[in-house]
Amino acid sequence: MLHETRTIMGMPVTVTIVDAGAQHEDLELVFAGFTAVDARFSPYKADSELSRINRGDITPADYSAPMREILALAEQTRADSKGYFNVRRPDGALDPSGIVKGWAIQRAAQDMARMGYENFSVEVAGDIQTSGHNAQGDPWRIGIRNPFCAGEVVKILQAGNAGIATSGTYHQGTHIYNPHAPDAPPAGLVSLTVIGPDIFEADRYATAAFAMGAQGICFIEQLPGFEAYEINQAGIARMTSGLERYLAC
Repeated sequence: MLHETRTIMGMPVTVTIVDAGAQHEDLELVFAGFTAVDARFSPYKADSELSRINRGDITPADYSAPMREILALAEQTRADSKGYFNVRRPDGALDPSGIVKGWAIQRAAQDMARMGYENFSVEVAGDIQTSGHNAQGDPWRIGIRNPFCAGEVVKILQAGNAGIATSGTYHQGTHIYNPHAPDAPPAGLVSLTVIGPDIFEADRYATAAFAMGAQGICFIEQLPGFEAYEINQAGIARMTSGLERYLAC
């Protein structure tokens, strides 16, 4: 088994490969992919494509293919979420962070599948894509953290091939905003975990649903193939009707 964590994009990136014969060279390729994503989409690197776009150094005609893909997916998510997901910040700058992380994880998982791996996980700062089984031969077990008590797990999800993403204020502060009321942060929620068919889908909808506040879990309830678990500011939890089948305990 190969298991390694590196800091990329300012976040811990952990790749685990359970399959026999896992190669360190393949692990390097996966991490290189995340480094390339950071170099292109980082809002903190002055020479990233995103920063150059926001400065006006690059026109839409000269956007790279990955940038065009991300912006197209972001527009699709904006429409799907009735405007609650929007990569255009109130000041006019582009910030696709709410979609890039899940997209990067999903690309890494697809690369690993093309390499021939079947049993692995790719995690970035708590958002994770799993495939197959863990080192014990069981479905992957993913903990949902207690946002009020670091290190405590409130629920454990059991997943084989799935994406799990959490949006919240307990780790990075208020970094998600409601595009319909940009001056007022989303009210009510502290943590919202979404499980979906893959991490890209889970991540984009987790961001949109969190921006909706208390109505976000109702939005997830209506999406076929998705489930969610929320914790509000009073410490009260709610979950969608089908989440129970993923609960390990």
